Amino acid sequence: MDIFEKCYTFKKADEAREMGVYPYFHTLQSRQDAEVVMEGKRRIMLGSNNYLGLTTNPEVVEAGIRAFERYGSGCSGSRFLNGTLELHLELEAELADFLGKESVATFSTGFQTNLGIISAIVGHGDYVICDRENHASIYDGCRLSFGKMVRYKHSDMEDLERALQNVPDGAGKLVVTDGVFSMGGDIARLPEITALAKKYRARVLVDDAHGLGVLGEGGRGVPSHFGLEREVDIYMSTFSKSLASLGGYMAADAKITDYVRHNSRPFIFSASMTPACCASALAALRYMRAHPELVARLRELSDYMRSGLAARGVPVMASATPIIPIYTYEFYVTLRKAKELFDAGVYVNPALPPATPPNECLLRTSLMATHTEALLDEAMDIIRTVIADGGE
Repeated sequence: MDIFEKCYTFKKADEAREMGVYPYFHTLQSRQDAEVVMEGKRRIMLGSNNYLGLTTNPEVVEAGIRAFERYGSGCSGSRFLNGTLELHLELEAELADFLGKESVATFSTGFQTNLGIISAIVGHGDYVICDRENHASIYDGCRLSFGKMVRYKHSDMEDLERALQNVPDGAGKLVVTDGVFSMGGDIARLPEITALAKKYRARVLVDDAHGLGVLGEGGRGVPSHFGLEREVDIYMSTFSKSLASLGGYMAADAKITDYVRHNSRPFIFSASMTPACCASALAALRYMRAHPELVARLRELSDYMRSGLAARGVPVMASATPIIPIYTYEFYVTLRKAKELFDAGVYVNPALPPATPPNECLLRTSLMATHTEALLDEAMDIIRTVIADGGE
């Protein structure tokens, strides 16, 4: 059989295009902000991970420009060889200080960070135990490793304990969980996870991509939110969300990060973060540290929108995060509602399998600290019309 046969028989995208509900690759003609111009029309942006709204912050933008002028457009090599700038070391040092960990290692993308950590740490005979709703990069990191992956039911601590009990004696064990789950916006049950890990002599990695800048003291993330900084062995997060850039990092004991730097193929064989990305992430980190009120404002707006949607007859889950899913359940219903919202001036992300379980499709909305109540009221009125009133 021709290896390309699968490409020619793939029809789902064409079917959505023919129905006029294809939801992907909409084109921005403005900055990533609370309001954008997308395909020639103003849209309220409720589909970005720009949680603190720093992608347009003058200090962040200026830092990127200065780095571009000083260091050029790229490093043309990996961190392992010629691609380490003083900027990388400065960013790593300040992140380590902010997070209260001995050391930080940065990667070129967030996805690459999970690939790099897990594939380096989990070796032959080791086990990695994952929440079923973990991010795709965690799954791919497990596949890239030489260990065995075991999944437990989402946030089910009894199932996690069963999984830990079934790991052979003497095997290395790493429990990996999202800190904030990116589709549902719910927070990992970290107190129970760390307690079980301690009981069964496992280590813990938290993917805090959607927790940094959102939860914890000054935005330090989910471990800080629960006061469990010392119980989590490795923090992982990205620069593409609250820190308004591109890249990722791991924070851990110095011996752990040093091992990963020397054994992680995705780290060793990838070009380093560009100077502009590195400088922008560093400026965003400094701005977040200087303005912890941004984190409080984000929580305030999240509470405002949850209560506002409920008052308008749109059911939502209780949570403390700016990710607010609206469940639409069926595949094509979700696509149709996303298109109706887009046409009415509100951009949201349709979440479909495999990002969600079958028949649990949803419209993922997410907030920024730079939204206003007036803007959210406008968006919620449109959502009510499309969702609660059936678009009539």
